[in-house]
Amino acid sequence: MLDVLILGGSYAGLSAALALGRARRSVLVLDAGRPRNRFTPHAHNLLLHDGDAPADLAARARQQVAAYPTVQLLEAQATAAEKRPDGSFAVATAAHGTFVASRLLLATGLRDELPPVPGFAECWGKSVIHCPFCHGYEVADQPTGIWNNGPEVEHHVKMLLNWSRELTVFTNGPATFGPDVHALLQAHAIGVVETPVTELLHTSGQLTGLRLADGRTQPLPVLYARLPWQQASELPQQLGCEITEQVLIRTDASYRTTVPGVYAAGDCAVAPPQLALAIAAGNLAGASLSRELIMGS
Repeated sequence: MLDVLILGGSYAGLSAALALGRARRSVLVLDAGRPRNRFTPHAHNLLLHDGDAPADLAARARQQVAAYPTVQLLEAQATAAEKRPDGSFAVATAAHGTFVASRLLLATGLRDELPPVPGFAECWGKSVIHCPFCHGYEVADQPTGIWNNGPEVEHHVKMLLNWSRELTVFTNGPATFGPDVHALLQAHAIGVVETPVTELLHTSGQLTGLRLADGRTQPLPVLYARLPWQQASELPQQLGCEITEQVLIRTDASYRTTVPGVYAAGDCAVAPPQLALAIAAGNLAGASLSRELIMGS
């Protein structure tokens, strides 16, 4: 019987494992090796590690966590999870059997739903980006596209004007925002392209332009995209965790979910999705779990 099973060994999961290991709790981290930020070559807006490769950060974190003798790391895909009658949790894996723990921490992340447009996946995280705080500095003052439609275009435009004054909105169909948004775009000479995009032109993931359905090509080096996301794992729903309207696992200030004994941290439960916030959430969740186990509640 482990103290804590952590599902997901990226930044939140490893941060929680570090806190728990230092509290001398027995911990197993199961990770399938598919972090959400695996597409981007550099991590930014992370103090002490600005510009480092995400894979290097994760490798160093695993090395540091593995130094604690009560923490084990296992590359494994969790396939099912259930709460047993005695209150413990059983998690089945695809190739390593079933593990049982007193508590469970979900750090399973989110999955971005990329549109099925040729070239989009190849550019995602490199020149098609989602967060100006993570990537905006490096692409500032360049012609910049916005992949978005609807009323939220207003907020998106106002934010991105801080990094570039040369913006174009690509709505991929008729614009669905109102006259106030149109007035904002006109005031800043921001163009709107309603013709659907059929292909992203690029060289090794570096965007060069957008091909439109009418055959035109729009040169462009940078594109911000607001994309929908889903929980990367079905395990939160299997366990009965409440999911919010933002498709996040609902937690309280201590990162407890609505299922007693189950905690959640990282992108699956915390917005906005940033490395610093994931690390902080994992640390706090690990501390909360430690206190609960120590006090015997």
